[in-house]
Amino acid sequence: MEKLFRIILVGCMCLLQSFSFAQHLSSATKTIVFLGNSITWAGMYVTEVEAYLRVQYPGRQFDIINVGLPSETVSGLSEPGHADGQFPRPDLHERLARVLQQTKPDLVFACYGMNDGIYMPFDTGRFQKFKDGINWMHDEVVKTGARLIHLTPPDYDEIKGKSMGYTNVLDIYSGWLLSKKKSSKWEVIDIHTPMKKYLLHHRKVDSTFALAPDGVHPGEAGHWIIAKQILQYLGFKKVAKSTGIIESLQQISDAPALVKLVANRQNMLRDAWLTATKHIRPGLPVGLPLKEAETKAGEALQEILALIQHK
Repeated sequence: MEKLFRIILVGCMCLLQSFSFAQHLSSATKTIVFLGNSITWAGMYVTEVEAYLRVQYPGRQFDIINVGLPSETVSGLSEPGHADGQFPRPDLHERLARVLQQTKPDLVFACYGMNDGIYMPFDTGRFQKFKDGINWMHDEVVKTGARLIHLTPPDYDEIKGKSMGYTNVLDIYSGWLLSKKKSSKWEVIDIHTPMKKYLLHHRKVDSTFALAPDGVHPGEAGHWIIAKQILQYLGFKKVAKSTGIIESLQQISDAPALVKLVANRQNMLRDAWLTATKHIRPGLPVGLPLKEAETKAGEALQEILALIQHK
């Protein structure tokens, strides 16, 4: 009887622990930072997450900061001739300390992996570099006191892309990240598997279908899959059946205008924060001085809240 009681107790504890991971945002969460590569930099899924959260929490004050950087890796690797030999891939190691110090996040979402295998077949050495980089990033974020939620890398489409065998690489990288949920009690959201299943399902109907025209960078449908997984993880189960952010915001009379306002505000702040934290990647727009951008962002937020309040 005592042994049975212990088994039940352990099971209940594990269940409660899993619930504690998938939860609504704490009221203490004020600053949310998104780290990642060009998929995060593109910002569509970040915009969708913010738009949805703004509608759900119209009276809550919080900031969502996108500091995704195109081409970046957490592995520190770069393939020969990257960007036609103009510059090597940026390495998160170079800038993470500045980003954390300046943004002071309460919650960080991090999405790496797509670039980290540098579009070559699986190699144990490159895989170890990825694991080392993720472990390092995890430690650096957590020791600031911030909550960290990892995203598995998106799916790679070999039919549209040029790197044969790379789908398998990202399958392995995603599997390892997901294993950290059990082995290290990490918070990990799987975006890889839903994107892969969506692609395969639609390609059975239309052989030309693609989530990412170049195999890497997803379009609107792919970004919504990412946003939807994040929102469901945070407890918003209703989005599961929504086909897009506009449908999920039906209670807003002009949802397209709301999303556009959020996107414009996000892009302006993204460029300002990337400039303020002194990234070293060439070719990106120079952002406004941070104080000026924050002033404009405050004005834009009032427009956003006005749309939300006049449902």
